[in-house]
Amino acid sequence: MDIKKDIMWRVVLVYVFICLFGVSIITKVALIQFKEGDMWRARAQQLTTQEFAVNASRGNIYDAEQNLLATSLPYYEIGMDVNTDYLRRLTDAEFSKNADSLALSLADLLKQKSRREYYQELQNARAEGDRYAQLAKDVSYKQLQLIKKFPLFRLGKNKGGFVVLQTSKRERPFQWLAARTIGYEREDVKPIGLEGAFNGYLKGTSGKRLMQKISGGVWKPLTDDNEIEPEDGSDVTSTIDINIQDVAEHSLLTQLAKNNADHGCAILMEVKTGAVRAIANLSRKDSGQYVENYNYAIGAATDPGSTFKLASLMAAMEDGFIDLNDTVDIGDGTVKFFDKTVKDSHHPEKSHVSVQEVFEQSSNVGVAKIIYRYYSKDPQKFVDRLCKFNLNAPLGLAIPGEAIPRIKSTKDKDWSGVTLPQMAYGYELMITPMQILCLYNAVANNGEMVRPQFVQEVRKKGQLVKKFETEYVGTQSICSKKTVEMAKKMMEGVVLNGTGKALKCSNFQVAGKTGTAQMLVGGNYKDHNSKSSYQASFVGYFPAENPKYSCIVVVSAPSTGEYYGAQVAGPVFKDVAEKVYSTSLEIHKEINAVQPEFALKAPEAKAGSFKDIMNVLAGLSIKAVAEPTKTAWVYPQIKDSTEVTLPISRVEIDLKKNVVPNLVGMVAQDALYLLENNGFHVRLKGSGVITKQSLEAGTRFTKGTTIELELT
Repeated sequence: MDIKKDIMWRVVLVYVFICLFGVSIITKVALIQFKEGDMWRARAQQLTTQEFAVNASRGNIYDAEQNLLATSLPYYEIGMDVNTDYLRRLTDAEFSKNADSLALSLADLLKQKSRREYYQELQNARAEGDRYAQLAKDVSYKQLQLIKKFPLFRLGKNKGGFVVLQTSKRERPFQWLAARTIGYEREDVKPIGLEGAFNGYLKGTSGKRLMQKISGGVWKPLTDDNEIEPEDGSDVTSTIDINIQDVAEHSLLTQLAKNNADHGCAILMEVKTGAVRAIANLSRKDSGQYVENYNYAIGAATDPGSTFKLASLMAAMEDGFIDLNDTVDIGDGTVKFFDKTVKDSHHPEKSHVSVQEVFEQSSNVGVAKIIYRYYSKDPQKFVDRLCKFNLNAPLGLAIPGEAIPRIKSTKDKDWSGVTLPQMAYGYELMITPMQILCLYNAVANNGEMVRPQFVQEVRKKGQLVKKFETEYVGTQSICSKKTVEMAKKMMEGVVLNGTGKALKCSNFQVAGKTGTAQMLVGGNYKDHNSKSSYQASFVGYFPAENPKYSCIVVVSAPSTGEYYGAQVAGPVFKDVAEKVYSTSLEIHKEINAVQPEFALKAPEAKAGSFKDIMNVLAGLSIKAVAEPTKTAWVYPQIKDSTEVTLPISRVEIDLKKNVVPNLVGMVAQDALYLLENNGFHVRLKGSGVITKQSLEAGTRFTKGTTIELELT
């Protein structure tokens, strides 16, 4: 009995416990449902929905003439929600038939997947109940308009499950032209070119869009509209002229391929403003193809070689040590400084030459002797002078990647007894092509060094945001006017008489300097095949008498035998200069600046009607001196005059006296009118103006006489 009661007590206790537990669950459910429901529903919504950034449309990059260099084109991602009410009501057979038609249409248009692959993806999505099945990426706008008319998709989003996500893709209409200068901007990658430097203007402001996570971890837009619309970026107008860029790049490519060179660059810059009109950088891949994958023009600091001789001689001129007529003894073209023998590339024609000739013939010995003679006791003075030319610091370019130049100081550990003469002709220092160009451009600009500019202005929806003005490097001229004039004369001499004769142009004069430098390979000046590797260059400006543009061309490691600057780099300079000259009217000499000789003389007048001749001359505002005449036809005898007047000494043409007139100089139309009206039979040979007549002037004639006239 006691056992039975004990069991019953335990059963009741368990029963009560279960009842209380059930009540607590019901109470908690009611509490969550009615009191905390809003809070938990919000939290649940946050777990399945999220705001995503919608990238703004990136601004365009234009060249100086508003040709499009880079733009963002809209592309689309295409997907399908196979769980719409309409699609769920379709039988498997109906869905399969429509899916097959859709798959065929997508395969034919996009060529991204086969019909079978598209069909299988649609069937799998239906079987798994996917709310979003991605079908294609990088769909163009034109393709999108066609896809909207495909089976199922033509029913729209709510019925056909058609889902579209817009993206954008950066495109360069001119492909590789100026590709490295245009550059790119990517996350977690060092910014490159204009895209990276001006990303703040170009990127715009992102918007926001609410997305929902569906099965498979796929995020799908909740609505067709954005919660916050993105604000498009601003447009950047660069200084590049794509037509000149095209010439520079193709000419550089031709020379690189011809000389089997490793890489090269070319820069064209406006003298006064520093606006970079063209900048080409090409390097050879293993396949032998040349591409723009590194900006050598601003990022590669090397020994410049002979182009640096301008800086060395300008330093000595500015410090008052030399002028152009001073004489230098270069002996047989060799000189030894300690254990270093300096040689000229060619045996000199004479042992004593002027400073002008040292530069024109690019004598290493001459420049080294000059600099060593005047600076060996205080080499830091030479270094300091080079620093005053702004050669020791970066230019502060707008685009990233500029290499830091190195001008050795006497305090440096690697300064030696041969460093000074070596620096004199462009060794034991590091400098980029752009930095060398700025020195030459400063000479062309009468001593004022301008900072290279890559962008003219920034606009947003056509409204000016920022205009970039000319900036100067340093606060004053790099040297005196006297030094500038001597430097200009030296550079003009290089093209007229020296190593740059091949750069002569028929319509304008070029000033500049050739350069040939041995390149360091593995820490020395010999490569692994014990063959020297060279860098050929030419830098200068044009027109020499009134500089408008400066240009530098550098070709590295040519390997077909030619390596001198004039032969390897010079042709590119010449191609670019001639292209610019032919398309820039402001460079040409004014036609009326000096009145030509023909404008100071009276024009010729053909024989003909006296009245017509006088009318034409009056219409041209030319004063004609002539006495009254009884006949309507005259043969003017024109005399040269230093004034624009036309004295006419007439030989009257009067056929009433039966005398053949002098018809030479008369046009055929007038001659026929006169002769045939007076009974002549006229035979003409040729056309134009009469040069010979069969009957001599003064001969008597009768009606019916035949006369032959030869014309020009």
